[in-house]
This record gives sequence, C-alpha cells and structure tokens, in this order.
Amino acid sequence: APETVVVATPHGVNYRDYIHISPGASARGDLRRFGDAKTRVSVACDREFATEVARVAARNGVPAGTLGENDKTLDHATLVPLWFLQREYKEFQLVRISVSGLSGAEHFALGKCVAEAAETLGRRTVFIASGDLSHRLSDQGPYDYAAEGPIFDKQVTQAMAEGDFPAFLRFPGEFCEAAGECGLRSFQIMAGALDGK
Repeated sequence: APETVVVATPHGVNYRDYIHISPGASARGDLRRFGDAKTRVSVACDREFATEVARVAARNGVPAGTLGENDKTLDHATLVPLWFLQREYKEFQLVRISVSGLSGAEHFALGKCVAEAAETLGRRTVFIASGDLSHRLSDQGPYDYAAEGPIFDKQVTQAMAEGDFPAFLRFPGEFCEAAGECGLRSFQIMAGALDGK
C-alpha cells in the first residue's frame, strides 16, 4: 500500500519556465465540467514530500517548486486515476506535479528529484504519469485526425513495453505537436523517477 502517490499531470497549473508542485494539506475536485455531478475525489496531500522535492530540485538547478498556484482543485488527469486508486487504498497522501514548457531533460531531472525525495523520506511511493497519448487518432473527436497520432502512440507504447524510458526524450517537438500529444512530459518525469531502478 502506498504512503505517497505522486501524480504528474498535463492539466494542472502549467508554466512555460517552471514546474509547479501543488502545495497545501488537502485537495478535492469533481467532473462537473464534463457533465458528471456525482464523481468527486478528496485527498490529503503530503506537504513534507512536496517540500522535499522542491528542495532537491533547487539544489540541482531544476526550476520547480510550490509557488504560483492559481487553481487548488484537482484537474481531471489527477482525479481520474485517484478515483480508481481510492477504490483499493485510502491511507495515502498525494503530491501533484504539473508539467511545463521546459525541455524533456528538465522534466526527467525533476523525476530524479522525486526519487531522491522518496528515498530521503523513506516513503513507499507510487508514481502515476497521467495523460493521453495522441489526441489526433480520429476525426470523430474534438481534434482532427493526423497521421502522426497513431505513430506517436505506437512509439510511446513500444517504449513502455521495452522499458526504454530514455526514448521519451528523443521525440522531436514538431512531431509531438502534429500528433497532438498529451502526457509525454508526465512520462518524462516518470522516466527520471524510475531511472536506474
């Protein structure tokens, strides 16, 4: 059973040049904006862990921390996996990390800071890298189809299957944009957290 669950989300507080780690003692959210008034999640937050990640990041020159939160509610990319997780486990605390406009290498470096914080604090930690793959797989949704979409999905799932997490750092930016990716930077943080494990 996890003591701390770290969720990297593409739909949290996003900055171009700073990776936001949500502060606070608790968080809650719902899916009302998607027409679901019933699904709600509340969770305690691991402030000590969030502070430790920010401290390690500062020491390592990674631009990340708990400043600048402009929305305390749980975004859907955090809420959905927590809803499933809370069906089995109740006694964990959350650390929520948003992605940013920084490079893949800097997201990877933050993941290493997460792993160091977990080790320093001795926490049983689960890392959830939330996000879709491509939003451009079909003309039936809110995004148009793009040939890069299925290619992106295949390459990401192949890297996952092979444990080739450094592959997440090699995707060209133009290709990712054309594919309508959602989640790659979450996967990059996860890759750093799992590096060497």
